Amino acid sequence: MLLPTNDKQFGFWKMRRSGMPNITIANLLGISRQAVSRALLLMDERIESTLREMAQANQIAVEKINAEQGILIGQSIPFQAAAIIFVSEKHGLQVWYEHEGDCGTCQRYTECVELLWDYASELGISIEQTADPTKIAEELFTKVKVLV
Repeated sequence: MLLPTNDKQFGFWKMRRSGMPNITIANLLGISRQAVSRALLLMDERIESTLREMAQANQIAVEKINAEQGILIGQSIPFQAAAIIFVSEKHGLQVWYEHEGDCGTCQRYTECVELLWDYASELGISIEQTADPTKIAEELFTKVKVLV
């Protein structure tokens, strides 16, 4: 299932994830608080369902889910590694496996750094400045696990 990132409900969800209360979202958009609440309940169900589907497709045993933050924590069965699936506003649905990478030789180095910094920014998490994506991921996902 794809997440409709341009959908109005997803917009409400992003606002709430950034810390905005339902009443503020409602006032900002000129709709009722109940309409926002209903939309968020539906979006949470869609996000949880999507996270679970992605976990199943990647053979990840689910340990914890937080649909309000768009995070699933689990364990990859084939890789025998910790895994995290998350919803990024900019990058969509992402699966990340805990591993020690050889980032200096990887063709996706810049892409990984950008993804991690963007995701930390979306969640309002500050991380230490470093050029090593493995270290960035380690720090970021340690902090993300607290949210779940």
